[in-house]
Amino acid sequence: MINILKKAGSAKQEEGCVKVEKRKVKIFADSTCDLAPEQIKEYEIQIIPLCILLDEKSYYDGEELLPDEIYRWADANKKTPKTAAITPEYTQKAIAPFMNADEDIIFFGISEEMSTTCNVMRLAAEEFEKGRVFVIDSENLSTGIGLQVLRAAEYAKNGMEAEEIVKRIEEDRGKVRASFVVDTLVYLARGGRCSGATALLASALKLHPCINVINGKMEVGNKYRGSLLKAVMKYAADKEKELLSAREEIVFITHSGIEEEILEKVREYLSSLQHFDRIVVTRAGGVISSHCGPGTLGILYYLK
Repeated sequence: MINILKKAGSAKQEEGCVKVEKRKVKIFADSTCDLAPEQIKEYEIQIIPLCILLDEKSYYDGEELLPDEIYRWADANKKTPKTAAITPEYTQKAIAPFMNADEDIIFFGISEEMSTTCNVMRLAAEEFEKGRVFVIDSENLSTGIGLQVLRAAEYAKNGMEAEEIVKRIEEDRGKVRASFVVDTLVYLARGGRCSGATALLASALKLHPCINVINGKMEVGNKYRGSLLKAVMKYAADKEKELLSAREEIVFITHSGIEEEILEKVREYLSSLQHFDRIVVTRAGGVISSHCGPGTLGILYYLK
């Protein structure tokens, strides 16, 4: 009797039956997911670094260059670095050991509206057996990606197959809420994402815009006036109704380098809601920091 338990995977002979074992699922993400090192280690997530270009020299995000170094360079040169996806050759080398170990891969990339990273992984996957590498366009950035990565990692840890993980993640992708309050528009202006005049006006009026990620794109939302602390706390209060409708497991406070007093105030506010099981603070990596500059803070979560 032939008993096929799974179409994909390695076969074992067992008392006259052919049993096909489930493949282990390995979770990959690009470096813009901004997860904490402890989370990456706990879930054994493989990170593919994007590249940061300072003039003619390229650096791997998080491995060769840190945000504070980027700020010093940007301020000294009055411009922001360019960022780029990794090469298909680098990506092929990164996934090869897991392909050779007969594992399936799920890769999460920054929104395809912002980068070619997802397509680079698709190109790299062409060198291996078809149907073994699953690429998810997160339609997000920073821990808006990280939320999806952690959920997928939990599914994989519990033995769920790659196809089902992808299906569940993509069904709930639109429930991720990612937004940030920006302290200064100088970095966005240097990178060509807003005009210098707009940046100067915002600075003069002490305006701190909120950037929302919607359908994979960044859009300007509310503009908060006053000190950064005042702006951030008003932003958090404006989110209260939605926060109380969020999934309870985790909420991220992600920042690009901000005063500890502000971080603590936001943490205290979220704790006062008595809604979330975990409040996790993470520091944004080099790519996100390159574009938004220091003093940026976001609250990121899943809606139910």
